Amino acid sequence: MTQHWILHPDNPQPRLLKQAAERLKSGELVVMPTDASYVLVCHIGDKAALERLRRLRDLDENHHLTLLCRDLSEIGTYAKVDNPVFRLLKAHTPGAYTFILPGTREVPKRLLHPKKQSIGIRVPSHPVALGLLELMGEPLLSTTLMMPGDSEPMNDPEDIVERLGKRVDVVLDSGHGSLVPTTVIDLSEDSPRVMRVGLGDPAHFQ
Repeated sequence: MTQHWILHPDNPQPRLLKQAAERLKSGELVVMPTDASYVLVCHIGDKAALERLRRLRDLDENHHLTLLCRDLSEIGTYAKVDNPVFRLLKAHTPGAYTFILPGTREVPKRLLHPKKQSIGIRVPSHPVALGLLELMGEPLLSTTLMMPGDSEPMNDPEDIVERLGKRVDVVLDSGHGSLVPTTVIDLSEDSPRVMRVGLGDPAHFQ
């Protein structure tokens, strides 16, 4: 039975955040809000949870997954960042952007794009996401909650609970989310490339 927990969008209850962190550390799948769309998250090191996440979204290994990080300093542990890229990240994090960057050895190999050895990186600004990341003490592995065949992310927590049933373990409900995901910018090559236009203004990278 999926747990449906209602959290205040600006001041999420510490007790519920702590319980969610414990569930993630035990290998469960959690749906949570961000400053863009709702996302599906799991523990960065849990192989079984990763497989559940891929099955739920029907994703193959060529789909870039995203690490949700607490702040800019944490990004440097998991992605290779030179000075020009650092300046771009500093100017646009936190925010509704996902950046594709070369991964470091700290990223489990199964999470990296098999050919490019890259990973999505994002710093959200939603209090629920940031509170949970602070309790975890490490990034969360995430993907937009857009189900196979859908043209936009799921945004109604009650619909999420009803539709996904036992396929996720916890839904953190902070009200309706955005129907628009993040803008995805590939910074793994010599020049930025806009891969998906979403909430973040892509003009800065074109």
